[in-house]
Amino acid sequence: MFSTAEVGRLAGYSVQQVRDLERLGVLPPAPRAANGYRRYDARHVIAVRAYRALAAAIGPVAARTVLPALAAGPLDDAASRIDELHADLALERRRVREALRGLDTVLAEVAEEFDDRDAMTIGELAQALGVRASALRHWESEGLVRTTRSAGGGARSFGALAVTEARITAALRAGGYGIPAIRSILQEVRAHGDPGDAQRILQQRLAELTRRSVALLEAAGLLHDLLTSTPAETRGE
Repeated sequence: MFSTAEVGRLAGYSVQQVRDLERLGVLPPAPRAANGYRRYDARHVIAVRAYRALAAAIGPVAARTVLPALAAGPLDDAASRIDELHADLALERRRVREALRGLDTVLAEVAEEFDDRDAMTIGELAQALGVRASALRHWESEGLVRTTRSAGGGARSFGALAVTEARITAALRAGGYGIPAIRSILQEVRAHGDPGDAQRILQQRLAELTRRSVALLEAAGLLHDLLTSTPAETRGE
């Protein structure tokens, strides 16, 4: 049997964090000794370690919901949910890589000298990117692409900056990124004034996905230990 402090030390958490995880239902209720202190067993230690790894993979809020459901449900459901978590990470990794491939092309073209006389109309840029003109108008309204207009609020003109932003947006959209995520990336690019920042941001995101995948593998091993040590009737089987 373990005390609260011992469980925390084995899992890398404070005493209060262990108590909070029990209160939130992440850990099974711990019986009390005659002196009133909680007494934890090996399953509690495995559960708190599994939560720590799962939180590193999918975030603490999601982990607080997922772990109790996995521990209480049928083994088949738990296995399916773990497969889905791995698939989610794989899908995001594929999208990042696709966006990076698109950005390689964008950055190669940005390196070429741009003459203001090469500014494009919305129709020309839409054709060049293989998107609808309505998509470019939507990106502009969302603040992703900043265009200029002729005197009197006439036709849009896409200069070097707007073309670069449109190409980055198109690459990220092709990679499966939503408008909020693209806006965040473009804000960082604008803050540093370097289109290559988008590439570095995505490379960092790829490294983060690798870290999360490794954490999920660790969590899966601990969840295996937790589930196989839990009686079938407790899991609803």
